[in-house]
Amino acid sequence: MAKLVVLSAGMTGRTHELKADKTTIGRVEDNTFQIAEPSVSSHHCEVFLRGNDVIVKDLGSTNGTFINGEKVSESPLKPGQILRLGQIEIRLETDTPPAPQSKKPATQTMVMQRGVNLSELETGARAPGFDTKGTGFSKKDNKANKIIVGAAVGLGVVIVLLLLYVFAIAK
Repeated sequence: MAKLVVLSAGMTGRTHELKADKTTIGRVEDNTFQIAEPSVSSHHCEVFLRGNDVIVKDLGSTNGTFINGEKVSESPLKPGQILRLGQIEIRLETDTPPAPQSKKPATQTMVMQRGVNLSELETGARAPGFDTKGTGFSKKDNKANKIIVGAAVGLGVVIVLLLLYVFAIAK
């Protein structure tokens, strides 16, 4: 019988036997296999049993679904391979010994667009529109606010002058 074994610290050895045709994995309680860890999405992925094959399908997770370090949207998971959901690593184990691993990528692995590189994060590369002062926010130049403030100050001066005039006449 196939089972998923959690390898990550704090959850090491936690297992889930794949008995049903479909197993949902995620952070919230309504998943078949709940992994309450912040880097795992609420509904992270689904695992399907198709004959002797185990298929993993990402459900649009925030931190991605990876098999042996390769990001996948839907791909077979072989015994001994490492499934990574966010920061959690899980190994598929079966009663049969794992097949030798080939260096060739899985045939159903879909190439995803490149995300942010760790070196880009460290060097502080920023998208257009961000300031270069390192605060992460750029100051908005809003001329409408300046006009409204100027008009309010002018109106305040006029009111004060009118009040002084009224008190001067009343004496």
